[in-house]
Amino acid sequence: MLSIVVFLPLAVGLVLLALPRLPDRAVRWTWVAVSVLDLALVIALWIGYDPAGGIGYETDIAWIPTVSAGYHVGVDGLSLPLLAMTGVLFLACSVYSLREQRRVRAYAVLFLLLHTVSLGLFVSLDLILFFVFFDVSIVAMYFVIAGWGHGERARSSALMFFLYTFLGSLVLLLGFIGLYLAGGTFDIVELTAAAPLDGGGALAGLVLAALVIGLAIKTPTVPFHTWLPPAHSDAPAAGSAILAGVLLKMGTFGFVRIVLPIMPETWRQYSWVIIGVGVVSVVYGALVALAQTDLKRMIAYTSVNHMGYVILAVGAAGLVAGSSEQARTLAVTGAVTQMVSHGLITGALFLLSGVLYARGGTYDMAAYGGLARPAPRFALLFAAAAFASLGLPGFSGFIAEFQIFTGSLPGAPVPTAIAVLGIVVTAALFLLALQQVFLGETRVPGATGDLTAVEAWAIAPLMVATVVIGVFPRFLLDVIEPAARTVVELVAG
Repeated sequence: MLSIVVFLPLAVGLVLLALPRLPDRAVRWTWVAVSVLDLALVIALWIGYDPAGGIGYETDIAWIPTVSAGYHVGVDGLSLPLLAMTGVLFLACSVYSLREQRRVRAYAVLFLLLHTVSLGLFVSLDLILFFVFFDVSIVAMYFVIAGWGHGERARSSALMFFLYTFLGSLVLLLGFIGLYLAGGTFDIVELTAAAPLDGGGALAGLVLAALVIGLAIKTPTVPFHTWLPPAHSDAPAAGSAILAGVLLKMGTFGFVRIVLPIMPETWRQYSWVIIGVGVVSVVYGALVALAQTDLKRMIAYTSVNHMGYVILAVGAAGLVAGSSEQARTLAVTGAVTQMVSHGLITGALFLLSGVLYARGGTYDMAAYGGLARPAPRFALLFAAAAFASLGLPGFSGFIAEFQIFTGSLPGAPVPTAIAVLGIVVTAALFLLALQQVFLGETRVPGATGDLTAVEAWAIAPLMVATVVIGVFPRFLLDVIEPAARTVVELVAG
């Protein structure tokens, strides 16, 4: 059943390619229907999954036996929440794209391909399989940005995104080859059990560096973040939502699925370096976001800031001597919760920025003013997404960041205290944006108009999901916590 969930979107995309005379309207609704069906299947997986049972729905078939690489997939508490978040966000983007008029068939097929590779990466239990999905996501997103992006810079931004992240994937591949040479297999479960580079000295350090750099580019963290703002600025709104909401999580997920479990001893040795990178990303991302006048670039830099919290938490998980197992479990649980929360909230923010661009033809915040009066539903949803992003109680962001800070504080009090300042800066930048765009004298450079029914149906469910997690987080934490505890026990040795 898990493979059906993964490959159903791609299969439907191939059918759409085989039916060139199918009207655009039918293509759009087919895309929505398959997104609904796939999300329903993920919910069925969730209902049938036992969090105490480890990996569920496992399939392991030999693929390239000469190098011990296989089609090995399965889900646990680290991947199942990301699977559900991916399904929700792709459904939101399919509904949002009902108004898309340009080359609808190709657009839908690319998103269906992205849907499959995203789900496939989160269920991969083989390094080669993980790498294949990782690389295909880069290719598909390149065509989305280059083909449906805004203005003349779209193709150059797409090229920069491709070259930068493809280089990162090659560095990641070097790390995977290093793990294979040490362990004799690409199977993640077998490598986790063997931890072949424990006590590996300089070789282990080099492999860790390759893995961290490759995943840090995808995340992205400072100083590997420079591809992100132009890619987001010039991508279509749905592309930005998937890029920030799902594709960035491929980097952070790689840390908890691959690096921490397979290289626990080396991770402990360099955990302070990871924490430092996380804190710098938090503070730098927030301060640069504060300086932006372009709404989309501002949201893009807040992603650097929020992913910095995840890096801080996974770094703190390696501080065995300075904190208890309970605290480190809390940090890893917070990191995974933050991946889900950020996907939902940032997805909503990017779709809302698309609504603004559709009305005014620009992301320049100075061109707008007083939009709360003519567009109250738009203002309400944007305000809710902004408050959710800055971690206000009642939203999923608060649950995630509270766990990250509480879990990281015992082992790394000073870096955690510095990272908390990022919330203050984030609050300031979102309040300034709300004040500039929605309050005061009404100014719109183009047409005025509130959210349409399609836009509301696409975006509102994302905010409902953040509130549900923020108010009733137990259903999510019950799934994540056992898997987070397993990761922490592996790192503790």
